[in-house]
Amino acid sequence: MNLFADIRGVVVDALGRMQAEGHLPQGLDLSAVAVEPPRDAAHGDMATNAAMVLAKPAGQPPRAIAEGLAHRLLDDPRIEGADVAGPGFLNLRLAPAVWQGVVRDVLSAGKSYGRSKIGQGERVNVEFVSANPTGPMHVGHVRGAVVGDALSNLLAFAGWNVTREYYINDGGAQVDVLARSAYERYREAHGLEPEIREGLYPGDYLIPVGEALKAKYGDDLLDKGEQYWLAEVREFATEMMMQMIRADLDALGVRMDVYSSEKALYGTGEIEAAIEELRAAGLIYEGVLEPPKGKTPEDWEPREQTLFRSTLHGDDVDRPVKKSDGSWTYFAPDIAYHYNKVKRGFDQLIDIFGADHGGYVKRMKAAVSALSQGKVPLDIKLIQLVKLWKNGEPFKMSKRAGTFVTLRDVVEMAGADVTRFIMLTRKNDVALDFDFDKVLEQSKDNPVFYVQYANARVNSVLRRAREAGIACDDPVLMAADHAILTHPAEMALLKKVAEWPRLVEIAARNNEPHRVAFYLYELASDLHGLWNRGNDELSLRFIQDDAATSQAKIALVRSVGVVICSGLAILGVTPVEEMR
Repeated sequence: MNLFADIRGVVVDALGRMQAEGHLPQGLDLSAVAVEPPRDAAHGDMATNAAMVLAKPAGQPPRAIAEGLAHRLLDDPRIEGADVAGPGFLNLRLAPAVWQGVVRDVLSAGKSYGRSKIGQGERVNVEFVSANPTGPMHVGHVRGAVVGDALSNLLAFAGWNVTREYYINDGGAQVDVLARSAYERYREAHGLEPEIREGLYPGDYLIPVGEALKAKYGDDLLDKGEQYWLAEVREFATEMMMQMIRADLDALGVRMDVYSSEKALYGTGEIEAAIEELRAAGLIYEGVLEPPKGKTPEDWEPREQTLFRSTLHGDDVDRPVKKSDGSWTYFAPDIAYHYNKVKRGFDQLIDIFGADHGGYVKRMKAAVSALSQGKVPLDIKLIQLVKLWKNGEPFKMSKRAGTFVTLRDVVEMAGADVTRFIMLTRKNDVALDFDFDKVLEQSKDNPVFYVQYANARVNSVLRRAREAGIACDDPVLMAADHAILTHPAEMALLKKVAEWPRLVEIAARNNEPHRVAFYLYELASDLHGLWNRGNDELSLRFIQDDAATSQAKIALVRSVGVVICSGLAILGVTPVEEMR
């Protein structure tokens, strides 16, 4: 049940009556009519923009529409007040029974409360992480992995059919560097001094790869030119790196549905097929690009290349897909990979990229638009940097990795649940500070602790009730007299619980899982506030002298627990039932 959607339905029905009665013209587009919480809770329970968005197409003053709408809304017993404000906003007050009924809705639906069908079963592909298979994942990958996984959970909760996908970048020069680095560790495994020259990967994580190569090949590869071993070592090392990456993701609680290989696109005709599809649409041509910004014609060396006319699909400049020497650019296999997704029948594509891919967004959107004839939208989320802190100082690099802090370092120090929640406490395009001291402290300033503590308090109430002999199974709590819940603090908590289904839909439509973390913190804050007020006002305590009153109040706190657990499940965080 989405109470805001229900009241919007009441508003739309009232507007329909106004049209039928001739007070509004027929054929108005009502899609922009919204019902949402007011900016100031003192103004009411909900607000609608109906009069404001309909005034111009209806050719009427917004206040006149609002006044007519308010009159008709009062016919519905759920609406106690409808007040016109400002130029034509309409603030609504609902009957207390409407909010009290939310408890029954939550307990009846259980963990399905807030689930939505807005996705309508459409197939969405969420590609995330996609780290080069050249070493363990670093802290930047942590954030991308968490955002991608939580977004996938959110979309599934809202009715989409989700496929999680990892694109293995194993077709570029970096895997040759990996092979050469692994070969030096192979030499080291034979007691030779490794030559970790500049440009190779220095991390200790390649030592086991060298030992594994020795176990498989013995000394057969020693003192041979790389033409004899490069291809085999590259494949061997890449597979071992992917095993490490899968283990890292598993430690974070992330599991992919599909692993796709860039290398598999070469020599299979897939790149050629994608480019020919664009050529058939008149979007491939031979030409010379203009000089890049900041360059002058004197230092610009023009050359003819095979270009994709991406400007016809929203890009700033056309993009090369084949170099002047006849080899593919890095963009060409990415076009083929996304064409593969389109051909697999996905209705929507989402890519989670690092912030360094900012210049990549328009060209990739243009390619997908062209290859799908504009039918498959692509949303690209850029993940900003994570800055690690400990003891008031930037956290040092990982010796094991050689150049960066690994995902495993972070998870081992903070725990997967804490790591996941904290990574979602900022929007993806905003930089995030991860302070190991603060994320583990038990205070209101630590959002993951604050939310988990709220859930622990819910379970504490249920335990104490059972110890006192008060029945508190969900069917009993559903049947309680929720009309007892009248205090403003109780009503505020009810209203926050009622926002959950609406929040799910907004977050899912905008591909913004961080909204769930924000909401859970606000919900926890309202619960803690009510709990603390109970220290002074005995009537607000959840367990009272009589069972009937207790059950009504316990039903409220139990409904909060249901929503917290659902929200944490979307974030991929395990709820804590008890804190000591």
